[in-house]
Amino acid sequence: MPINLTEVAKDLRKSMTDAERVLWQRLKAKQLDGLKFRRQEQIGRFIADFVCFERGIIIEADGGQHAVEKEKDEERTQWLHSQGFMVLRFWNNDILTNIEGVMEVIRSACVAAPSPRPSPTMGRGC
Repeated sequence: MPINLTEVAKDLRKSMTDAERVLWQRLKAKQLDGLKFRRQEQIGRFIADFVCFERGIIIEADGGQHAVEKEKDEERTQWLHSQGFMVLRFWNNDILTNIEGVMEVIRSACVAAPSPRPSPTMGRGC
């Protein structure tokens, strides 16, 4: 039986990691240059931690499990790139100890990213 990613995304929003919570406090409510970010958003067969459809940027907060899941992460990143997204990955520790530096990288990527973006429904049929 296929997994219902909508329900998985809802559960992930309820149980965010500390790093995701810290990052969300800086991204929500259009605080970053007026850009709208969504959290735990389904894109194709994946769930992105954070996405700004307007700029086509996905932000992933990676915990220790990602050190051993490099192949899966690379496959995921390649597919997201093929759908027109830029993927920014940050280690949870970096988010928790250097949030200003992380935000500056995100802000720079948002400024450099082209706009307008295609419809937010892009890639959802996969």
